[in-house]
Amino acid sequence: MTKKSAKKTVSTFADLPELIAEETANPAFEASFGDPLPLSIIEPGDEPGEHTMPEPFTAQKVCGELITSLYCLLTDTRLDPLAPQIAWGIVNSFHFVAGTVERQEDRLADKIRDMTRRMEPGEVFNKDLEDTQLQCRSLAEQRAAIETLRDYAAAMYRACWRRAWAPTKGSKASSVTTASYINALDFLQERALAKREKHQPQGPVVIFSGPAVWEEWQPLWAKLSEIKARVPHMTLVTTGQRKGADAIAAAWAAREGVPVVAYGLYGGGRKAPYQRNRKMGELEPVEAVLCEGSGIQANLYQTMRKQGVPIHAFRKPKDAPASRKPQDGEGDTFRQARRTA
Repeated sequence: MTKKSAKKTVSTFADLPELIAEETANPAFEASFGDPLPLSIIEPGDEPGEHTMPEPFTAQKVCGELITSLYCLLTDTRLDPLAPQIAWGIVNSFHFVAGTVERQEDRLADKIRDMTRRMEPGEVFNKDLEDTQLQCRSLAEQRAAIETLRDYAAAMYRACWRRAWAPTKGSKASSVTTASYINALDFLQERALAKREKHQPQGPVVIFSGPAVWEEWQPLWAKLSEIKARVPHMTLVTTGQRKGADAIAAAWAAREGVPVVAYGLYGGGRKAPYQRNRKMGELEPVEAVLCEGSGIQANLYQTMRKQGVPIHAFRKPKDAPASRKPQDGEGDTFRQARRTA
């Protein structure tokens, strides 16, 4: 190796410690790999499953080594002049795959948009819509991870060969999305705005929650209409059930033209409903309509009460059928919450 090339090597590797020295993943890898969706669909037609993501720092380390190992292998050999071209191809492969995934994501988004325009009753249609939406979210998560790998490999390429990587065509735009519990229409809006965190409803938020078995719709419609008269630009946030109290509220919202955000559940274990309640509280609601149900409704009641949110509580009629057999003492949890809050 000549003196000139030796100097080049020393100055080139001077940048690498800043990229790989710390034993923790950089924020981009933490954002893309550190908080995966509770459930995802990794192949079209698969059922939702709990699939893991690579550990953030491991993904960062292996990605960096793809470029630096190639640099160390080929520098000062007959293949040295070809090394930048090979490394460029590695970075570009990430870019190509990210673009392919994004096009698949766009096609699914178009499908979701079409489905929401022709909403049909029935479990089959709703299941298809939910699976399509989850698959689109899963692709968005995959794309964000591949873009992170691409951007880091490009930084290593620049550090080794003092050349800025750029694709031969198209653009290099990165985005990171995370899981959020929203309905299909709101998901499309979130995706279009490229928000990194949870969906932020527009207008004052009114929380609504109730059990899956609920017959008395007139009192609920009357109360919601009363609230709308006070809060004309309200956004209704429900717990996303397709029957019972939530369905009654959604039907009222459709008639009144009120936007609905459905915070459904996509896995997460037994704590998921309570974490969802906390997230709903973070929306800073102005009022809440809560129907008596299980301990989940009781927990939401306590959450709203602690935040000082005005609550309109509806007790379950004595002759109403139970949605499931209650656990010991659970039948009184809603009343207990009202007494203890």
